[in-house]
Amino acid sequence: MRGEMADSQDMKAHNETYVGVMNFLKVGTIATILVTALVVLIIAT
Repeated sequence: MRGEMADSQDMKAHNETYVGVMNFLKVGTIATILVTALVVLIIAT
């Protein structure tokens, strides 16, 4: 059975996954804001 502490390889993989998810969320948020602004402009005209 593995110990309570994660080894360095597990932490490296975790950090890479975390950074990837955060970048995906940033890009997704920006894209959502842009699409929302475009839709509002289209509806307003």
